[in-house]
Amino acid sequence: MGRVFVLTLEGKIYSCKHCGTHLALTDDVVSKSFHSRHGKAYLFSKVVNVTLGEKDERMMMTGSHVVADIFCVQCGSIVGWKYETAREKSQKYKEGKSVLERFKISGPDGSNYWISHGVHIGGSDADDG
Repeated sequence: MGRVFVLTLEGKIYSCKHCGTHLALTDDVVSKSFHSRHGKAYLFSKVVNVTLGEKDERMMMTGSHVVADIFCVQCGSIVGWKYETAREKSQKYKEGKSVLERFKISGPDGSNYWISHGVHIGGSDADDG
Protein backbone atom coordinates (compact mmCIF):
# COMPACT_ATOMS: atom_id res chain seq x y z
CA MET A 1 0.00 0.00 0.00
CA GLY A 2 1.24 3.52 -0.78
CA ARG A 3 1.81 6.42 1.55
CA VAL A 4 -1.34 7.99 3.00
CA PHE A 5 -1.33 11.78 3.32
CA VAL A 6 -2.84 13.30 6.45
CA LEU A 7 -4.40 16.69 5.87
CA THR A 8 -3.97 18.96 8.87
CA LEU A 9 -6.54 21.72 8.59
CA GLU A 10 -8.92 20.78 11.41
CA GLY A 11 -12.58 21.05 10.42
CA LYS A 12 -11.85 21.57 6.72
CA ILE A 13 -11.37 18.00 5.53
CA TYR A 14 -13.53 15.61 3.51
CA SER A 15 -12.82 11.96 4.38
CA CYS A 16 -13.76 8.49 3.16
CA LYS A 17 -16.98 7.49 4.92
CA HIS A 18 -15.82 3.89 5.24
CA CYS A 19 -12.38 4.28 6.79
CA GLY A 20 -11.85 7.97 7.58
CA THR A 21 -8.92 8.49 5.20
CA HIS A 22 -8.48 12.15 4.27
CA LEU A 23 -9.47 12.87 0.66
CA ALA A 24 -9.77 16.64 0.12
CA LEU A 25 -9.85 20.08 1.69
CA THR A 26 -12.79 22.47 1.65
CA ASP A 27 -10.47 25.02 -0.01
CA ASP A 28 -10.22 22.71 -3.03
CA VAL A 29 -13.98 22.59 -3.73
CA VAL A 30 -14.65 24.02 -7.20
CA SER A 31 -18.41 23.34 -7.29
CA LYS A 32 -21.06 21.85 -5.01
CA SER A 33 -23.68 21.66 -7.77
CA PHE A 34 -22.69 18.32 -9.26
CA HIS A 35 -24.90 15.25 -9.30
CA SER A 36 -24.14 11.57 -9.51
CA ARG A 37 -26.47 8.65 -9.98
CA HIS A 38 -26.66 8.48 -6.17
CA GLY A 39 -27.30 12.16 -5.43
CA LYS A 40 -25.18 15.22 -4.88
CA ALA A 41 -21.45 15.36 -5.52
CA TYR A 42 -18.68 17.94 -5.26
CA LEU A 43 -16.08 18.88 -7.88
CA PHE A 44 -12.55 19.29 -6.45
CA SER A 45 -9.42 20.81 -7.98
CA LYS A 46 -7.30 18.40 -5.93
CA VAL A 47 -7.88 15.13 -4.06
CA VAL A 48 -5.37 12.92 -2.24
CA ASN A 49 -5.18 9.33 -1.08
CA VAL A 50 -6.95 7.94 -4.12
CA THR A 51 -6.01 5.56 -6.91
CA LEU A 52 -7.30 5.77 -10.48
CA GLY A 53 -9.24 3.05 -12.23
CA GLU A 54 -9.38 2.41 -15.96
CA LYS A 55 -10.21 5.31 -18.28
CA ASP A 56 -13.69 5.01 -19.74
CA GLU A 57 -15.73 7.16 -22.10
CA ARG A 58 -19.11 7.95 -20.53
CA MET A 59 -22.13 9.86 -21.73
CA MET A 60 -23.12 12.24 -18.96
CA MET A 61 -25.72 14.95 -18.61
CA THR A 62 -23.32 17.52 -20.11
CA GLY A 63 -21.98 15.35 -22.91
CA SER A 64 -19.31 12.76 -23.52
CA HIS A 65 -16.35 12.64 -21.12
CA VAL A 66 -13.38 10.34 -20.61
CA VAL A 67 -13.28 9.62 -16.88
CA ALA A 68 -11.60 7.25 -14.45
CA ASP A 69 -13.19 6.05 -11.23
CA ILE A 70 -11.25 6.97 -8.10
CA PHE A 71 -10.82 4.68 -5.12
CA CYS A 72 -9.76 5.31 -1.51
CA VAL A 73 -6.17 4.06 -1.11
CA GLN A 74 -6.87 2.75 2.39
CA CYS A 75 -10.06 0.69 2.01
CA GLY A 76 -10.51 0.50 -1.78
CA SER A 77 -13.99 2.03 -1.78
CA ILE A 78 -14.98 3.88 -4.92
CA VAL A 79 -15.45 7.51 -3.87
CA GLY A 80 -16.01 9.26 -7.20
CA TRP A 81 -14.36 9.86 -10.56
CA LYS A 82 -11.74 12.03 -12.27
CA TYR A 83 -12.33 13.87 -15.52
CA GLU A 84 -9.56 13.05 -17.97
CA THR A 85 -11.03 14.58 -21.16
CA ALA A 86 -14.13 16.58 -21.92
CA ARG A 87 -15.35 16.45 -25.51
CA GLU A 88 -17.41 19.68 -25.35
CA LYS A 89 -15.46 22.94 -25.37
CA SER A 90 -17.65 24.38 -22.61
CA GLN A 91 -16.77 21.42 -20.34
CA LYS A 92 -12.97 21.64 -20.65
CA TYR A 93 -12.73 23.27 -17.19
CA LYS A 94 -13.47 19.82 -15.68
CA GLU A 95 -10.34 18.19 -17.10
CA GLY A 96 -7.95 17.06 -14.37
CA LYS A 97 -10.53 17.68 -11.64
CA SER A 98 -12.20 15.04 -9.48
CA VAL A 99 -15.72 14.47 -8.22
CA LEU A 100 -16.41 12.99 -4.78
CA GLU A 101 -19.91 11.65 -4.22
CA ARG A 102 -21.43 13.06 -1.02
CA PHE A 103 -22.87 9.78 0.22
CA LYS A 104 -19.40 8.21 0.09
CA ILE A 105 -17.62 10.87 2.14
CA SER A 106 -17.78 12.46 5.57
CA GLY A 107 -18.02 16.22 5.66
CA PRO A 108 -15.65 18.64 7.36
CA ASP A 109 -17.82 18.64 10.47
CA GLY A 110 -17.74 14.84 10.62
CA SER A 111 -21.25 14.47 9.22
CA ASN A 112 -22.10 11.68 6.82
CA TYR A 113 -24.18 12.27 3.72
CA TRP A 114 -26.76 9.73 2.64
CA ILE A 115 -28.48 8.82 -0.61
CA SER A 116 -31.59 10.94 -0.97
CA HIS A 117 -34.81 9.26 -1.98
CA GLY A 118 -36.15 10.04 -5.44
CA VAL A 119 -32.70 10.52 -6.93
CA HIS A 120 -32.53 10.33 -10.70
CA ILE A 121 -30.70 7.17 -11.75
CA GLY A 122 -28.79 7.94 -14.90
CA GLY A 123 -25.61 9.59 -16.14
CA SER A 124 -23.48 11.44 -13.64
CA ASP A 125 -22.51 15.03 -14.12
CA ALA A 126 -22.96 18.62 -13.12
CA ASP A 127 -26.29 20.33 -12.79
CA ASP A 128 -25.65 23.13 -15.22
CA GLY A 129 -29.11 24.56 -14.79
